[in-house]
Amino acid sequence: MKVKIKKLHPDAVIPSYAKDGDAGMDLTSVDIEVLDNEHVKYYTGLAIEIPKGYAGFLFPRSSCYKRKQILSNCVGVIDSGYRGEISFVMIGTSKCSYNIGERIGQLIIMPYPQIEFEQVKRLSKTERGAGGYGSTGN
Repeated sequence: MKVKIKKLHPDAVIPSYAKDGDAGMDLTSVDIEVLDNEHVKYYTGLAIEIPKGYAGFLFPRSSCYKRKQILSNCVGVIDSGYRGEISFVMIGTSKCSYNIGERIGQLIIMPYPQIEFEQVKRLSKTERGAGGYGSTGN
């Protein structure tokens, strides 16, 4: 699938897969903004045109645990209508843990179904039922 991408910054790096078979394409920081004592915003200098029926999902790289940072909204969602810059807001330190030019996260573009809810009085029964947190064991 081809997806249109625009560089908003001269140093922006077009996302790519690190290894054959990877699901996520690495995104690289081109600018950093310390928002407050706990939040740092990393800019990629990129905007993309995701096709209708698809969404982009932003995930932190697995190595972010070494830097004691987490993505502020756990997983970022880029809707097909968004044309702004891709960025990451991380929680964990006012001292930037990533540097400009480092890979800061991953982008996965996936299709999604259009859901139409049907309100009912009863749902079908299952073995699990309404069992929630921890109900299937440790």
